[in-house]
Amino acid sequence: MIINPKIFKAYDIRDIYPTEINEENYPDIIEAIYSFFIKDNPTKPLTVVLGRDMRLSAPSLFTIAKKILVNCGATVIDIGLSSTPTMYFTVMEYQYDAGIQITASHNTKEYTGIKYLYRKGDQAIKISKNTGMLEVKDRAINRDFVKQTQKGEVIQKPNVLVEEVKNALGIVKPKNSRPLTMVADPANGMGILFLEEIVRQYPVKLVKMNFELDGSFPAHQPNPLQFQLLKDLQKKVIEEKADLGIAPDGDGDRVFFIDETGSIVPATMITAIVTRELLREHPGKKIVADIRYLRNVETIVKKLGGTLSVCPVGHALITKQLNDENAIFAGESSGHFYFRDIGGAESAIRVIFYVLKVIQASGKPLSEIVKEVQSSFESGEFNFVIPDSVDTKKVMEKITSTFSDGKVNHLDGLAIDYPDWRLSVRSSNTEPIFRLNVEGA
Repeated sequence: MIINPKIFKAYDIRDIYPTEINEENYPDIIEAIYSFFIKDNPTKPLTVVLGRDMRLSAPSLFTIAKKILVNCGATVIDIGLSSTPTMYFTVMEYQYDAGIQITASHNTKEYTGIKYLYRKGDQAIKISKNTGMLEVKDRAINRDFVKQTQKGEVIQKPNVLVEEVKNALGIVKPKNSRPLTMVADPANGMGILFLEEIVRQYPVKLVKMNFELDGSFPAHQPNPLQFQLLKDLQKKVIEEKADLGIAPDGDGDRVFFIDETGSIVPATMITAIVTRELLREHPGKKIVADIRYLRNVETIVKKLGGTLSVCPVGHALITKQLNDENAIFAGESSGHFYFRDIGGAESAIRVIFYVLKVIQASGKPLSEIVKEVQSSFESGEFNFVIPDSVDTKKVMEKITSTFSDGKVNHLDGLAIDYPDWRLSVRSSNTEPIFRLNVEGA
């Protein structure tokens, strides 16, 4: 029962199936997670939401996870095939204790993984290297489990997505003043489910691309952050004369948009659009944005009298800061969008409805709406491979000294601000790479 420590990443458990994660070591991984959940109250059985994506390995691993959790004493809330945000929504909306999603997000077909969290009051506590991942790793490797004597049960909860979309509609309240067309490419991933439910509950024409759940990803990898994978979607938006295009990632916790001209809308522009709507509804509230790009969102926040809080990169970190500071919304330039009233978790569904709402209410095309919130231009991310012989600390020191007349921030790597432009340099958590982002007027 060998467990390689490297499967425990900064923000989730993830690696190759079946080489590193498989049916043999999965029971210990799941039991370690449950032991972590119950460690402070070992006699209390927990309600644990369990969902999975469409990967070829997921059915087998899901069955094992369910069996182990029941044997450990959990009441398993089985939501079956679902996006990661649907799992988050289920935990928070119905006040269950914890959630486990079997998914490898946007990775290629060889991967599997686990995202997991517990609920603390009205906050989602995602498990990361700062909130328990290292303890789970140690428990799994050392088989250090907390035992419960009672056996649990399974409760099926098959229609939660209907409620999730209904909830988002009730909060966002998009009008239906004119017919809109959207083209969507979920890349055979879990976004298929919520996109189809959106059009069941809201009258928008949906043009489908790659809408069969398929964990082999026959069209392309489900990673909209690799913009070359969006070319067919961009072309289809133009061909269909559609109002927008939508590209979720594999597990549906990220989403990117295409405007009516076929151009990719930077995620920070979507953050700015949603921020503008929310601050109009909730004046003076706080917004969180990651450190890579800030200027466009900051301009909107200042204009509407809100407060901007800057956060390091990483979905678990942003969820925590959103909750700790009681902000109402957060956006990340990687396409994650977070809402305080669902525990600080992501909701691609809500963001889609907000974009549809603004297009409907303004009567303007998405490209014009983007221009309204854009005060600064973004470079896109540049990645530089760092040889092993290079001292990364010295590289950072050199950059700092070169731009010493700017305002320096070490919140996450290095950020340097000038009146008209700024840069952010970070090293990757997983690769020997420096990531550079620049923005300016």
